[in-house]
Amino acid sequence: MVDKIGDDAGKIWNELELNGEMTTGALKKSLEMSPFNLNVAVGWLAREDKIAISRQGNKIKVCLK
Repeated sequence: MVDKIGDDAGKIWNELELNGEMTTGALKKSLEMSPFNLNVAVGWLAREDKIAISRQGNKIKVCLK
């Protein structure tokens, strides 16, 4: 499970590096990732202080630090 989380975190990192700030919905769609896997991997990156997370209305945005 930890390997899968790390792999998903890497995919998110690469997507954000390529596209800049994205909503979690856009990431989920672009990477074809389940909501659970996306949230766990985003949490992993946040815990490592690699990303910034912000909220605009009902959308959650993520970007690299």
